[in-house]
Amino acid sequence: MKQKLENIRQNVIECTKCDLSKTRTNSVPGKGNFHSDVIFVGEAPGKNEDGNGEPFIGIAGKKLSIALEEAGISREEVYITNIIKCRPPKNRVPTVIERETCQDYLKQEIAIIKPKIICVLGNTAFNSLLGGSEITKFRGKIVRKENQLYFLTVHPAATIYNQKLITMLKKDIVKLFDLIIELKNNKKIKIDIDYTA
Repeated sequence: MKQKLENIRQNVIECTKCDLSKTRTNSVPGKGNFHSDVIFVGEAPGKNEDGNGEPFIGIAGKKLSIALEEAGISREEVYITNIIKCRPPKNRVPTVIERETCQDYLKQEIAIIKPKIICVLGNTAFNSLLGGSEITKFRGKIVRKENQLYFLTVHPAATIYNQKLITMLKKDIVKLFDLIIELKNNKKIKIDIDYTA
C-alpha cells in the first residue's frame, strides 16, 4: 500500500503530461496517512506548495490545520491532496484539460487509501469530482456517488478573505469527523444528495 502510493508520488514528480510541467518548480503529490478514513481534496498547489513540493503548507494550509485541530485531529492522521498536482501560473483555476490529464493520479490515490469519506474543499474540487458548483450552498452536505461518500465544504483559501467562512469550515470539519465515527460504528448516516439512486 505504502509502496503503491510511493509509485504514484514518483510518477507525479516526474510527470510531463501537460504544459503545467513546464512552468512549475515542483509537482505536488498527495501527502499524509495512507490508513486515513478521509482524503481532503483541494484545487491545486499554490506558490508555497510549488516551492516545497508539499500540499497545503501556505496560509490556506494553516487554516485547514487550525480547523483540524479544533476537531481534535492532527494533520498527520489524514491524507491531503489536490485535483491537479502542479501549480497553474498566477494561481489561475486549472483548465478542464489540465484536470482531466491529472485525474488518474487522484483516482489511484483514492483506490489505494479507500477512504470512508472524501472531503471536497471548494468549487474546483466540487466541480471536478461531482460536477457541482456554488459550494457555499451545498457545504456541510453528504453526497454519495458510485458507492463513495463525499463531504462538501469551503476551500480553506476562501477563509483568508472572508472571516465568516472560517467558522463554517471549523463547524464542517467537526461534523465530518462525527460522521466518520458514526460510519466506523456501522451507523446509517443521512445522504443529502445521491447520484447512485
